[in-house]
Amino acid sequence: MLIETDILVIGAGPAGSTAAKHAALGEARVLLIDKKSEIGAPKRCAEGVSNGGLESLGIDKNPRWITKELDGVRLISPQGIEVRLTSDKVDLPEAGCILERKVFDKYMAMDAARAGAEIKIKTLATGMEKTSEGYLISAESMGQVFHIKAKIVIAADGPESKVARWGGLNTTFKPKDMESAAQFEMVNVEMEDNNCIEFYFGSVAPGGYAWIFPKGEDIANVGLGVLSTKTDKSAYEHLLDFVASNPATYNAQPVELNVGGDPVGGMPKKLVHDSLMIVGDAAGQVNPLTGGGIISGMTGGMIAGKIAAEAIKEGDFNKKKLQRYEKECQDAIGKSINKYLKVKDYMMTLSDDELDSIAKAFQDTEFENISTAELVKKLIKVSPKALLKLGKMF
Repeated sequence: MLIETDILVIGAGPAGSTAAKHAALGEARVLLIDKKSEIGAPKRCAEGVSNGGLESLGIDKNPRWITKELDGVRLISPQGIEVRLTSDKVDLPEAGCILERKVFDKYMAMDAARAGAEIKIKTLATGMEKTSEGYLISAESMGQVFHIKAKIVIAADGPESKVARWGGLNTTFKPKDMESAAQFEMVNVEMEDNNCIEFYFGSVAPGGYAWIFPKGEDIANVGLGVLSTKTDKSAYEHLLDFVASNPATYNAQPVELNVGGDPVGGMPKKLVHDSLMIVGDAAGQVNPLTGGGIISGMTGGMIAGKIAAEAIKEGDFNKKKLQRYEKECQDAIGKSINKYLKVKDYMMTLSDDELDSIAKAFQDTEFENISTAELVKKLIKVSPKALLKLGKMF
């Protein structure tokens, strides 16, 4: 069996579904495939997004996929020194909510379908061959083997994308650029304020941080990310230690475990080849400092979908035509990603004592608003070392 389409999107995460949606809105024939039988399961992240990010994508919030509206943030140093920033004290321009990814991802795929994309679930791409008119993709679904003929392929198949490699793009991340993450969804979590997200820094999570993201009265995502270059223990072992030692999780019980890799090394320079584009985690479209990639990946997907549809209309799918995607991605998210990559590298140099000192200084610092950029600016003000390393960037 042979299926023909203009654009094939491989991977129905938020970035892939967004690419499919905007390509279909551009009047291209779009096929979106995903290897899972249920889009959105299992989830792969802490599920936090900003309200502004959703607005920038034209997405109206839906109570079906929002589990918690957020009102602030708690930052906790290795010694337990707390910096609490809530909306009654400071403006929160990056305020947001916690998703239910299993529902959110389906809704994003549904939006793609409503825009005109065809969806095939439980469909695995097994190989890809370049042709004069695009690509011929081998696939299988429920024991059936078939081929898909596509003029453009958009790879949205996650970190270290197989599809990108098949198309000649190197997306392999170095160990120092790939965090290992482990997370429980837990019940009986006893947070001090379950309207705030919590971040824990230092040796509790070497090379990363730990988090508690509330999803309900006593429900939360509890997880952490670590770099293998910074520890001999697995992320799961660090998570067990964190859960056992944190007062909020003394009496909590896990109902779900999620593990996976999070690319925190920034975007590769090349995001396109002839008839090929990469988006989302496959393209490293993740904030290296926070590890968050839902909004940035969807932004990349939106740009890719629009440009792919234009290329189909013009009948030109070569690399030169598609390179506008690289430029627009760099302008929209790349510059920010590059900045936060340097901040992440700086944070890796800080000892627990230095993190405690910064937390103490933050307690005496007045914040007018709180965002990732504002936190870095305040960090530069209270730390001579940060001023030296980061002062010219912010």
